[in-house]
Amino acid sequence: MGGVVSSLLFQPPTPPTYSQMPNYFWLYTSKGEKIPAFFINRNADLTILFSHSNAEDLGMIYDWFRDFARQLRVNVMAYDYTGYGLNDGTPSEEHCFADIEAAWSYLTDVADIPPEQIVLYGRSLGSGPSTHLARRLSLQAAAQRGAGLGRAHRPPLRGLILQSPLMSAYRVAFHFRWSMPGDHFCNIDKIGDVRCPVFVLHGSEDEVVPFWHGQQLYLAAREAWRYKPFWVEGAGHNNIEFLCRDDGRFHARLREYLNFLRDRQRKEAAAEAAEAAEAAAGGGAQAAAAAPPRPPAAGD
Repeated sequence: MGGVVSSLLFQPPTPPTYSQMPNYFWLYTSKGEKIPAFFINRNADLTILFSHSNAEDLGMIYDWFRDFARQLRVNVMAYDYTGYGLNDGTPSEEHCFADIEAAWSYLTDVADIPPEQIVLYGRSLGSGPSTHLARRLSLQAAAQRGAGLGRAHRPPLRGLILQSPLMSAYRVAFHFRWSMPGDHFCNIDKIGDVRCPVFVLHGSEDEVVPFWHGQQLYLAAREAWRYKPFWVEGAGHNNIEFLCRDDGRFHARLREYLNFLRDRQRKEAAAEAAEAAEAAAGGGAQAAAAAPPRPPAAGD
């Protein structure tokens, strides 16, 4: 059954929608694959790491994200999954996880972007690797703080956007209460561990991933991290952007969310600075108290 699920989950455009790489570069994954990616760098204060849907590749989204980056004042990185675009491997859940890890490593290690400035954005299938990475980073940060490591005011990532997300692969066709053996991308089991603001958007008439998937994922996120969702009345799976084009609601709601994240970033920086100043002042007072008494001067 796993092979059947994979064949339904992964439907890369054949042939790829691009053949040249003037705007792309290669990433190397922990699974030994070489995957294409692009990075639109506008020297912005937030960077989007985008994971596309199951029937897309980079050639279909590059122009859209050039305009997206300009309008929303963000940097954008996207990558193709193993088996997509110019990679001829076989796509799988494990490869998707390794693919997004390679993209994250590029941003943090090569582009030198702090994790707290990165927003994960997954559309449809892309909600799987995005939720997986958000959870891993959140659990890792929690463990570090429990061990007295890390900075209390720095989040493991800035935010998570899920557009038309799936609770899990099996649940797209079956209304299972629990995750079944062999299921893929069980986002519903992971999102409760995510420690960053989660923004879910979904069309009410989604004919591919039912609307209730988005609703249940929103409710499964910790209340403290739920950002007001965007339920697009009358929208299906692939036309949210189109239906919101004339009134600008799509970009407006994303802009609101990104500005909310920017405001949190400023508050965290201020809290960290205040804490550092307090620690420095306390350290100075302790040093003064511990200093030996000044010897009397001649004539005292």
